Amino acid sequence: MSSEIAYGIHSISAIIEREPERLIEIYALKGRQDDRVSPLINQAYSLGVSVQFMSRKALDDKSKGEQHQGIMARVKAAKQKDEYDLAHLLKEKEQAGKAPFLLVLDGVTDPHNLGAVIRTADAAGVDGVIVPKDKSAKLNPTARKVACGAAEVVPLFVVTNLARSLTALRDAGVWVIGTAGEAEQELYQVKFDGPLALVMGAEGSGMRRLTRENCDQLVKIPMAGSVSSLNVSVATGVILFEAVRQRG
Repeated sequence: MSSEIAYGIHSISAIIEREPERLIEIYALKGRQDDRVSPLINQAYSLGVSVQFMSRKALDDKSKGEQHQGIMARVKAAKQKDEYDLAHLLKEKEQAGKAPFLLVLDGVTDPHNLGAVIRTADAAGVDGVIVPKDKSAKLNPTARKVACGAAEVVPLFVVTNLARSLTALRDAGVWVIGTAGEAEQELYQVKFDGPLALVMGAEGSGMRRLTRENCDQLVKIPMAGSVSSLNVSVATGVILFEAVRQRG
């Protein structure tokens, strides 16, 4: 059975609430008793999960430098979602008469950025985040920690061929909008209603050629200052919440 470590209050709280069957063991800071950590420990006990209390040094050593907030957990590795799960999501949305709202990341390789983007996607009500199998950050403990529990809520679909997946989205009636600094239209001039997938490229290099070619439309964020681009998690927030505003 493969396992991984979850760090921090938000991540462990989300696992207990949504996927308690993944919990194997809790590691908590000895002597810490407050209204944030104690409820998690009590919930773990109620689920029959073992809790080990450790010194600060032992917990720091076990976390290997990650910020643990006084609590960590060893959990069963989450099942990775793929193209077939994405197709199932689209079918579910269609049957429910709801327009899918998706986010695509092309070439985002920093797990901190991945975690921050997933957290923003959760806040915006995104139905799922799509990333390529290669040349992309993995949903590792660092990304999960930065996501503050959102990684346990927002589905992450890891696809083998991103261009092919974008084509499948378009065939399913999803409008694919990519972001590019050289785009002619600004995001405030574009409609973001209906079935939608927003594509964010890597910082600096942007979207890859095949990804760009599989977008229905390109938009840009208007920039007034001296910097040429925003951090990808910031740019994602700007665009997602313009879409949220328009989608009501």
